[in-house]
Amino acid sequence: MYPCGHCRATAVGPDGRCAACGAYQQQAPAPYPYPGVPGVPGMPRVGGVDLRRGLRIALTVLLSAMMLVLVFDIAAAGKERSACEELLRTGSLDEAGRQALEDADAFATGVGIVHFVLFAATAAVWAVWFRRMRVNAEIFAPGTHRFGTGWAAGAWFTPVVNLWFPKQIANDLYRASSPAGPQAAPRTLLNWWWVLWVTSFGVDAVSTVFDRAATVKLRGLDHGSWRDGVELMKTSLVLDAFSSLLLLAAAPLAILVVRQLTRMQEQRALVHAPHPPHPPFPPTSYGPYGAGPAAS
Repeated sequence: MYPCGHCRATAVGPDGRCAACGAYQQQAPAPYPYPGVPGVPGMPRVGGVDLRRGLRIALTVLLSAMMLVLVFDIAAAGKERSACEELLRTGSLDEAGRQALEDADAFATGVGIVHFVLFAATAAVWAVWFRRMRVNAEIFAPGTHRFGTGWAAGAWFTPVVNLWFPKQIANDLYRASSPAGPQAAPRTLLNWWWVLWVTSFGVDAVSTVFDRAATVKLRGLDHGSWRDGVELMKTSLVLDAFSSLLLLAAAPLAILVVRQLTRMQEQRALVHAPHPPHPPFPPTSYGPYGAGPAAS
């Protein structure tokens, strides 16, 4: 029950009719609670668009943890390089030198295992999130994407094409998800993140080649001197540290890309969500608000 606009008696029921004077109240419809909009309770969907934030939060946590592991990666590479320089300085591959190199390598191996597990988890969550963004973008701009929803996840794990397919898919996502039109979608963060990401993997590939060559020489499978193997290992470690540094710079940009694209889709869903019809007004046989029955 609430006060009547005609007689002020607190006698208006759920049907809008005052029990004291019989007048109907003509109220404005309540604001429509768009589900999934920040700050508005309800299911996390708007017009079929999935706006759940769990994956975004998980990615932010995983990428933040990856940044910490990358710092240890760089430290491990520095420790191994110092051991190599000590071997070259002393000029002999004695037992102490070998032990120092093995200790540094053991530390790097431990860090590498943690890195691999965390990277695999991050990659899996990233692929699921990226595919969800692609499915949402299809609702915003159907038939305008160059790749299907399956490629949104699979392109990241397909050799060779993973160097450019994911970026093309991301470009389409930005165009489709921009609430103010394709030209209003800023891609500066996306472009810088992609350059750092691809460059880091290119540097890592070169580092792997040097590392394998160093391993061959140090194991005596080649007739060259052990110094050549240590020099190759030093080069590999420098490149490995540089690759980790590039990834360390790319990680916060990846977090910003996730937030930017998620926010764009939330805004786009708000702009293009269908508006619900107003609830029916009271019977027309009654007069205006608080005026009672219309005169015949």
